[in-house]
Amino acid sequence: MRLLVTGGSGFIGGAVVDAALAVGHTVRVIDSLRSDVHGDTPAPVAGVEFVHGDVRDAPLIAEALEGVDVVSHQAAKVGLGVDFADAPDYVSSNDLGTATLLAAMAAAGTARLVLASSMVVYGEGAYVRAESADGAAETRRPAPRAVADLDAGRFEPLDADGHPLAPALIDESFALDPRNVYAATKLAQEHLAAAWARSTGGTAVALRYHNVYGPGMPQNTPYAGVASLFRSAVERGDAPRVFEDGGQRRDFVHVADVASANLAALDWTAGATPGAFRAFNVGSGDVHTVGDLAAAISRHAGGPAPIVTGEYRLGDVRHITASSQRLRDETGWVPTVTFDEGMREFATAPLRAAVQ
Repeated sequence: MRLLVTGGSGFIGGAVVDAALAVGHTVRVIDSLRSDVHGDTPAPVAGVEFVHGDVRDAPLIAEALEGVDVVSHQAAKVGLGVDFADAPDYVSSNDLGTATLLAAMAAAGTARLVLASSMVVYGEGAYVRAESADGAAETRRPAPRAVADLDAGRFEPLDADGHPLAPALIDESFALDPRNVYAATKLAQEHLAAAWARSTGGTAVALRYHNVYGPGMPQNTPYAGVASLFRSAVERGDAPRVFEDGGQRRDFVHVADVASANLAALDWTAGATPGAFRAFNVGSGDVHTVGDLAAAISRHAGGPAPIVTGEYRLGDVRHITASSQRLRDETGWVPTVTFDEGMREFATAPLRAAVQ
């Protein structure tokens, strides 16, 4: 199979490239090597045909698609950004880039797509209130947390009646509620992919990654994930600074498992009904808190203990954890890296150089 990986020089894209090469696929990469991701020294690309360019460049992406059977679309501007001034770049990079790619795929007759999406399309995670009239748990969606509550250190969401809620696993049927610019662009990418599949008879998968970590993460950038920020702090000799009370629940999934999920999704597109679009959560299935993450990184790296600050970022969600049962059931995918194994490796693994 000839595979085009957009963003194949990046953290997750590079892992997908390595996994695809390992099972014998022929891989072509297109990557813009943008400086806010790769810094001044672009990441090397070995063992693949490499195209230096942007997916928004329609003639170039048309050339990159020649002879390609399936596309793994990893190229995106990620993270929450610095402020709303980042919005035009997010929309252009993620949504215009995806639209340009899909139009080129339609013209080329390339009919299979795996799209990197994100858990952020859900907004807050799933919650239950057990005190229903019939005694059965009811799934609830809390409103965004009030500033007054956050200022007072009341971090747990409440339902509309002020009752406490217990976090639950979220599945793909849950309502989508993107709450920041990045999340809105990821959901738009999914809608574009679904429209492309219906229009062309192609098959598309959106993989909703949960908190991905592993060797080769970019370090010390406002666009990096919390695992990278904690790891960078420990490497500097600083204590990781944990926001809120550290009790935010997440699903931390190793990049190697994300790469294998991509290969499973590529296979799914080959057997799917023409016009099909399917979303899959990609998580480890093992829930931990942000405080657990900071403590594990510090412990395995021999660094200072985390500091719980009580600070918060407006718009952050409290709990979001994944059910990846659909992906397991429909593709046979199983994550293999446990939290402790992954943290032991990640605590001292090399990261990508800091981006200035």
